Amino acid sequence: MTRDVHRRDLHRVVRVVALLNLAYFGVEWGVAATIGSVSLFADSIDFLEDASINALILLALTWNAPRRALIGKVLAGLILIPGLATCWMAWQQIGSPAPPAAMPLALTGAGSLLVNFVCALMLVRVRHHGGSLSLAAFLSARNDVLASAAIILAGVATGVTGLAWPDLIVGIGIALMNAGAAGDVYRAAGQETDATFRA
Repeated sequence: MTRDVHRRDLHRVVRVVALLNLAYFGVEWGVAATIGSVSLFADSIDFLEDASINALILLALTWNAPRRALIGKVLAGLILIPGLATCWMAWQQIGSPAPPAAMPLALTGAGSLLVNFVCALMLVRVRHHGGSLSLAAFLSARNDVLASAAIILAGVATGVTGLAWPDLIVGIGIALMNAGAAGDVYRAAGQETDATFRA
């Protein structure tokens, strides 16, 4: 019975988190395109990635442990995608850096912080209810809270200095953080596979 309750809780939380991430992806992508921000671009792709991860979790909840472990490893690869896209955009910007508008950058970062904090708060209760899958969702949300705070600081620093570097540095930092999360999820999925074989 407890397992069924945990599964229902996880299903409900993951569905809400997926919708929140998808909604704010649209907001952040629009602002990033308007002001030319590397960090917002990286974070918007991250929102889309999180929505995809949570949608995949919903599909995989009815699968057995080996399949869940396999999806966990696939999700580890998905977490890397925003980082690769960010590195490409940052590389293009380094040649001729143009600072984004500071106020929209900071305000959009604040909205991102709020959405990610709510998602992380919801997911912290259920992060162990779905093996590597729920861990993937929680780690993404936790990292996104830190990334959002960094975006706010980048907005402030851009306003003070008038330089593009704070935005670029934060964008690259988000990419590196996603790489670390990918490693954590991949290891968790491997442990789940090992546990299945031992059982």
